[in-house]
Amino acid sequence: MYRMRIALGQINTTIGSFDANVDAMVRYAREAAGQGAWLIAFPELAVTGYPPRDLVERPAFLEASLRGLERLAEETAELGIAVVAGYAAPSGKKTGKSALNNAAVLRGGQVLFQQTKMLLPTYDVFDEGRYFLPAERQELLRLDGRAVALTICEDAWNDKQFWERRLYQRDPVAELREAGAGMLLSINASPYHMGKRALRREVFESAARHHRMPVVYVNQVGGNDQLVFDGSSFALDAEGRLLASARSFAEDLVLVDLDDGSGGLHADFEDETEACYEALVLGTRDYLRKCGFRRVIIGLSGGIDSSLTAAIAVDAVGRENVTGVSMPGPHSSEHSITDAREMAERFGIRFEISPVTGVYDRFIEVLAPLFAGAPPDVAEENLQSRLRGVTLMALSNKWNALVLTTGNKSELAVGYCTLYGDMCGGLAVISDVPKTLVYELSRVANRRHNGAIPESVFTKPPSAELRPDQKDTDSLPEYEVLDAILREYVENTASTAEIAESLGLPLELVRDIAGKVDRNEYKRQQSAPGLKVTTKAFGIGRRFPIAQRFTAH
Repeated sequence: MYRMRIALGQINTTIGSFDANVDAMVRYAREAAGQGAWLIAFPELAVTGYPPRDLVERPAFLEASLRGLERLAEETAELGIAVVAGYAAPSGKKTGKSALNNAAVLRGGQVLFQQTKMLLPTYDVFDEGRYFLPAERQELLRLDGRAVALTICEDAWNDKQFWERRLYQRDPVAELREAGAGMLLSINASPYHMGKRALRREVFESAARHHRMPVVYVNQVGGNDQLVFDGSSFALDAEGRLLASARSFAEDLVLVDLDDGSGGLHADFEDETEACYEALVLGTRDYLRKCGFRRVIIGLSGGIDSSLTAAIAVDAVGRENVTGVSMPGPHSSEHSITDAREMAERFGIRFEISPVTGVYDRFIEVLAPLFAGAPPDVAEENLQSRLRGVTLMALSNKWNALVLTTGNKSELAVGYCTLYGDMCGGLAVISDVPKTLVYELSRVANRRHNGAIPESVFTKPPSAELRPDQKDTDSLPEYEVLDAILREYVENTASTAEIAESLGLPLELVRDIAGKVDRNEYKRQQSAPGLKVTTKAFGIGRRFPIAQRFTAH
């Protein structure tokens, strides 16, 4: 009987890049075979990339998926290693969805076994029920005298011993264990959010102990649009003890021998703030790379948000590909320019100054007859922000560089941002980062870059500088208070009364913040895509109507 020496092939796939995805799997399979692996497992939908979304509704996409699987089988035929890979296939059914989320086991150029995903998640960022036909039943993988429970992501996440309230009636792992499985092999495309890596370990440690069998968990890595996949693949023994682990936020190959309990333990990020920073770097790098961009432009205000965005950009694409632009207006402070320049010099990025005051004055002159009789208000403030957006987008077109927006989650939540102004850009890097976390992540950036962000940036009061002596606290509570309210309202869906009681805050304050969140949905749905790093981001995983009058305040 073969030794259960299994390779975890943690790869970074690009959606629809079938040749590149298969090339990566062939390369990893060869390396694993050279190290004596009996089997190598790749992530969910590794042939197509995940999530393919509406692409699976195109027959040509499913045909390309099948061709990719066929090529993978052919090019690993002589290696003698079994290859497990996820792919999309036509369902062949006259009723129901036209596609299947499948896993195939390949060896010797042949497809030895296929499994179809049974539990299709339709919550948060997942919408698989829209695309795939679920399996009615699943079979044991029997290979070389071994009985394996081969599952695809959600199929292994419904253990009644772990969850107080399960989402599904069926538990594929329990059913396959009852049928005689001796180990669990789970291939996944599980996106990152803070705390998710620890949660996964807890789920599968519980499954290993409950079912008294070892677990091999393989996860996708890389950024695909708004989602960042951290990888963090691992193997556990039947007592839930860690045998092997892959790195987080990087491609990796790690082997585990389930017969003798040996395995590779690769370095990881123990601090979750460090992990979040790395997730933002990976998500930014892959968004640019997979969309065909090399260079970025950032509006540098001398504030903490644009400073953090610049740091992430430098780590994502290199200092030589980052340009910071200072755009002082009529109410800009001197330190907004000096802090931005100092930081740009420390990071070694290109720095330009393009004042908007002259253009702003001309606009005010032209609009004066139309504004006659109306006092100055948010219209004049937003005009400054929109002139900055125009400047950045003009440079983006001229230099073929993507504008990175610099707004944080706290601002986006309450609408403290300007449509077609500071919201202009192609990627909202920190749009899921609350303001208090911005400061923590900026400390991470400074540890990596020898204090490139000046200390004055950390200590100055946050301000949009759109009117004289303006501070964020003129319109908002302190960010520690605001972020606590937003966390409960947005991420935990608590009522305003529950929030006020639990945080010891005035009910009217909480209602005011909740009202701002609700009223600014129209802005968020016009914003650039952002990278998800919390349990509930403003994006594909949060779907509220714009025109609605429901209130729970």
